[in-house]
Amino acid sequence: MAMAHYTLDQYRRLLATAVGFALFGVFGVLFKIILLPYIRFSDGSLKSQLAARRLVTASWRWFTRYLTGAGIVEAHFHGFERLGKPGQLILANHPSLLDVVFILSRVPEANCVVKTDLQHNPAMSSQIRACGYVPNQENLDFVDVIDGILRKECLLIFPEGTRTGADGKITFHRGAVSLGLRSAKVITPVVVKMSPPNYKKGQPWYKIPKQKPVYHFIVGDDIDPQSRLNEKPLPIAARRLNDELQAYFNRHTSEHEAV
Repeated sequence: MAMAHYTLDQYRRLLATAVGFALFGVFGVLFKIILLPYIRFSDGSLKSQLAARRLVTASWRWFTRYLTGAGIVEAHFHGFERLGKPGQLILANHPSLLDVVFILSRVPEANCVVKTDLQHNPAMSSQIRACGYVPNQENLDFVDVIDGILRKECLLIFPEGTRTGADGKITFHRGAVSLGLRSAKVITPVVVKMSPPNYKKGQPWYKIPKQKPVYHFIVGDDIDPQSRLNEKPLPIAARRLNDELQAYFNRHTSEHEAV
């Protein structure tokens, strides 16, 4: 843990970060008990999942307030009042470890596609099960599951499938866009900008930048899937929209662009 050249402010943020992640882990494990009624004794209905989501995301909202209140990061949200509608697919880029909790803490009713291996994470597994979050899969059953969700719920997907690489280039898997065109009433992009980079893929949590990281979560214009399908069949429409969105996200996450 090379910290020889850390400033006093970096040491302060390092300590606050350690406390924050420790609290997140402890409360994540405690949720195994707190959420037990939603897992063992509920009927798995949407009503039960929404109740669990409100509980879980309230704790995440508290966690994000700790992060900003302790001066670990700064966060700004633009246009979030337009998120959360049933049938809405939210597509967001994924530059850091904190994107999921920041977004879902502000859109508590949303479902979310999560990495499959998180089902075995002791700090996350109970939340995923109780909230009905969907482990990512590549089969036809998954298509049907997403179609059923988007008939009644808002859904968050990170089309990169994992955090953005060290080069900062955003590359989307076309499947997310295809699912949106097939089943969503509206597709809404959310650009996540972060400067300086922090909590990135492969970056140790204790590597604290000299300046406090500042996040901007920016809701873009809605996209009407039906208008796209009226122009081209699904495979072509998905390829074109995926290319457009990749270009859109790469352009808007450029470090030279002002918010």
